[in-house]
Amino acid sequence: MAYAIIRSGGKQFRVEEGARVRLPTINKRAGEAVELEALVVGGADGGVKIGSPLVEGARVAATVVDHGRGEKIIVFKKKRRKQYKRTQGHRQNYTTVKIDSIG
Repeated sequence: MAYAIIRSGGKQFRVEEGARVRLPTINKRAGEAVELEALVVGGADGGVKIGSPLVEGARVAATVVDHGRGEKIIVFKKKRRKQYKRTQGHRQNYTTVKIDSIG
């Protein structure tokens, strides 16, 4: 099965055809197609193409499935003996995409 390492939102993800992947938010509506940049492409035959930084002509086609928010992360700050405590929560937005083709 072919795979690729793509770049989205300043992070890298290993994807395969037919997989669903959570990426940082992409400004597209559900059902819209999106093209992602491929850094590394590996084929079913074992051949690997490594880009510098991108593989020329390699495109990863995907479809936006939905948007959502991740689990809540709690940030707690405290300074001892000073009666200083702060609690802050954060939920990261994400986009789920389905990888249609790697080529």
